[in-house]
Amino acid sequence: MRSALLPALLAACLLRADVRDCVCSLESPATPELRTCSLCIEAAKHDAAERIILVRDSDPAKPNRWLALPRAPFDGANPLAHMSAPERLELWSAAIAKATDTWGAAWGIAMNGDIARRQCHAHVHIGKLLEGKENDNGFYVDSAAQLPAISDGTGLWFHPSNGKLHVHAGEQITESVLLK
Repeated sequence: MRSALLPALLAACLLRADVRDCVCSLESPATPELRTCSLCIEAAKHDAAERIILVRDSDPAKPNRWLALPRAPFDGANPLAHMSAPERLELWSAAIAKATDTWGAAWGIAMNGDIARRQCHAHVHIGKLLEGKENDNGFYVDSAAQLPAISDGTGLWFHPSNGKLHVHAGEQITESVLLK
């Protein structure tokens, strides 16, 4: 009985997290009340010249986590696919710089898939890679410029490995590889 309950609970959580049909509108009085729109509101607080915003994760269960988000609203499904290559590189470069500054070479960066994301506004999680999460799956790239623009609705996570970036793609929930 208990083993049948776990998949149902996970499915319910994923459905609740799905932001593919984002309804955030800064002009709407209801938007500030929606948790899914809090990063849209945070991005709007910053000057338009500030292209990438670095903020601490406001979730009290994640005191060690940072977020990197573009100031521009790449909301809803497949935000990476809607960004140009220079915009993606700017996001990844800012996240990597913050991660390296905070955790040295022990960092990881994760972006959840469309169904698992709980915020409309595009963002990546910056944290310390948990021990035991590394695996042989994935592929290596030489630089952030080679990170893929995932367009199939899944997420990705990556970390430094022997002078390269080890990229893991095709998952929905990716931030679980990082220290909370």
